[in-house]
Amino acid sequence: MRGAARATTIYVTHDQVVEAMTMADKIVVLHGGLIEQIGAPLDLYDRPANLFVAGFIGSPAINFIDGKIEEGVFRCDNGLILTLPEGLPIAQHGGRPLVYGIRPEHIRAETGGISGRVEIVEGTGSEIYARLDCGGQQLSCLFRERLDIRFGDTVGTAIDAISAHLFEKASGKRLAFDR
Repeated sequence: MRGAARATTIYVTHDQVVEAMTMADKIVVLHGGLIEQIGAPLDLYDRPANLFVAGFIGSPAINFIDGKIEEGVFRCDNGLILTLPEGLPIAQHGGRPLVYGIRPEHIRAETGGISGRVEIVEGTGSEIYARLDCGGQQLSCLFRERLDIRFGDTVGTAIDAISAHLFEKASGKRLAFDR
């Protein structure tokens, strides 16, 4: 259409999972009247500025795991040990209280690894949502492979550390590092 004008539209929604992520070119995440982050939907999803944005965007919700960096790994408060993303300046953040964030789709079923007892399992055809109890740590998983799992089963998992986020526990800010 010749001479068509582009219009800027502001759409306010509380449906960040479907409406905001699918309709927007740019999202402004507000919390308590303050702007937490502005960006394209996938930028907010892949690189949330803080714990609030990470927890606000995405369904099922991101897993948050408390712990610290010790001896080159992330040691969870319940004793689990998680692999750190490459490029993280470990010495700078070692020993400080942190939060490890991992989205459910970045956890895959794998023999060995972190094992957990299935507490919830919901098959949707193309995916299986499962919540696991991994030694007291709840872990939401979104498996894309076909698994024959039931309530009470033990499942081994592996976390794709390259997709993990680390946040300062006190401020909630995401740690910046090269990926």
